[in-house]
Amino acid sequence: MTFDTKGEIIISSGGIADLPARLTLFSPFLRIHSSYIIRKLPFAHCGNLEGAIMPLGAASKKHIKFDPHTFLSTINGGRKIEAFPKKQTIFAQGDSSDAVFYIREGKVKLTVVSQIGKEATIGILNEGDFFGEGCLTGQPLRLCSATAMTDCSVMRIEKKAMMEVLHREQSFSEMFVAYLLARNIRYEEDLVDQLFNSSEKRLARILLLLAHFGKEGVPETVIPKMSQETLAEMIGTTRSRVSFFLNRFRKLGFIDYQSGDALRVHSSLLNIVLHD
Repeated sequence: MTFDTKGEIIISSGGIADLPARLTLFSPFLRIHSSYIIRKLPFAHCGNLEGAIMPLGAASKKHIKFDPHTFLSTINGGRKIEAFPKKQTIFAQGDSSDAVFYIREGKVKLTVVSQIGKEATIGILNEGDFFGEGCLTGQPLRLCSATAMTDCSVMRIEKKAMMEVLHREQSFSEMFVAYLLARNIRYEEDLVDQLFNSSEKRLARILLLLAHFGKEGVPETVIPKMSQETLAEMIGTTRSRVSFFLNRFRKLGFIDYQSGDALRVHSSLLNIVLHD
């Protein structure tokens, strides 16, 4: 199974049996394209099939009708709305861990620095995401740094207030647990990706994830400006390799970008992650 450069699906005549055994190594990519595939198949109108491969985020939202943005805005005490301009640090690695943060607007980057000064980007978070939840497990210090990638509006919820809400409000607790489980699955997929896939496939996957392919709603095919150094940190390679692969993707028509501009991702980039 693969996609041509126009985003159409090609399925081998032998069906599933013809798929290579090591397709199991592509598990980090399956959720990315499952919702895309179901819309293209001729039997996509079958409700049962569509529900069976519904993306995790969509499934949780289907069963949990809850708006955390509205709910968190009604908490009495223990919360504060803060604005962070682009590139400003929200908290630093080693700071006291005493609050959970919720992104109301913008994007946030999570990074870690080793003892010898090597930095790695471990996550890019978007509107509606939580971070800093380690404090709820008794984590005394921050294990990573959080920095605003764009102008951000963030809600800071004190640890005590967050714990009280989790114990008191079942709907919020269910939503929060579902969110943490989805994050844990994403981390597992990241580990599989890092262990078994080439840097080219890792770059293609991270671009598709940043463009929200496979998530509920319309993909954000335009990714805000992001340095090649940051992309290199996220996939564990060098900036020169990222530059090489980006140029290759552009020549193949999988992405569009000009120096200094935002990057546009096309669904045909799935060819890279699915190609055997």
